[in-house]
Amino acid sequence: MFDWDDARVFAEAARSGTLARAAHRLGMDAATVGRRIARLETALKATLVVRARSGLNLTAAGSQFLEAVQAAERAMTEGEQAVRPDTLGGTVRISASEGFGTAILAPALPRLLKEGRGLRVELAANSGFLSPTRREVDLAITLSQPDASRLVAEPLTDYQLALYAAPDYLAEHGAPSSIAQLNQHTITGYVEDLIYAPELNYLDEVSPGLHADLASSSIRAQQEIIGSGGAIGVLPCFMAEGLTRILPDVMLKRRFWLSIHRDLADTARIRTVTRWIRTLCDQQTTRLNPYRR
Repeated sequence: MFDWDDARVFAEAARSGTLARAAHRLGMDAATVGRRIARLETALKATLVVRARSGLNLTAAGSQFLEAVQAAERAMTEGEQAVRPDTLGGTVRISASEGFGTAILAPALPRLLKEGRGLRVELAANSGFLSPTRREVDLAITLSQPDASRLVAEPLTDYQLALYAAPDYLAEHGAPSSIAQLNQHTITGYVEDLIYAPELNYLDEVSPGLHADLASSSIRAQQEIIGSGGAIGVLPCFMAEGLTRILPDVMLKRRFWLSIHRDLADTARIRTVTRWIRTLCDQQTTRLNPYRR
């Protein structure tokens, strides 16, 4: 097994091009740099460099080993940044509901990267949520209040939902004048046995026993079904651009919760992202809650 510090000396020599320059940067003499490289070659049983008048030339094995060492150096740097609470850079993985993630978060994420240089953001926006408790994500935006003791959870924002249809659907079928008349129309909603949070059981709240004729586990798919003129359905108001609200007395209200693992809550990158998400929700208040009750 080779000594990692010898690999670090080799990498600096390879980047510097000569033993003398590498020695100056490393704070040691050129003879020591040469001995460290020779010891590394013996441990690896491979020739890594060939000395020439112009400096050091890497062999094929040396080039491959240099790539591996540099990749390891990057990984260690990222690892250090990930655990240092005062370091802004690093990756933040966010889990959010499909609708909120795609309609609210995703269009604004480029601004976050400008505000928090050095950040890398991974957005998991799909049906279902990943868990900060199991370290699947760094923070989650959920419909239900998390109860895990290892999480820091707080209300993020309320939002409204209503019944919508496309103008083409209403032109062909007319608009229902009462909740009871919904049974005479094509309805879209969630696949009942694939509902991953009780807060998504919209149709039963609108009218007990109301079922979807066109069902999908994806709110974006439901949005497309409604937008194509295929059905009436419940949508978050922030996803209803270009659609017509029907039955104004039907108004649903839900709440998003923001949760973070306690071990990460005070790190600079998490503080930056959570502050940005709260500000974004404040800026999107009219889209999230467009109607007064």
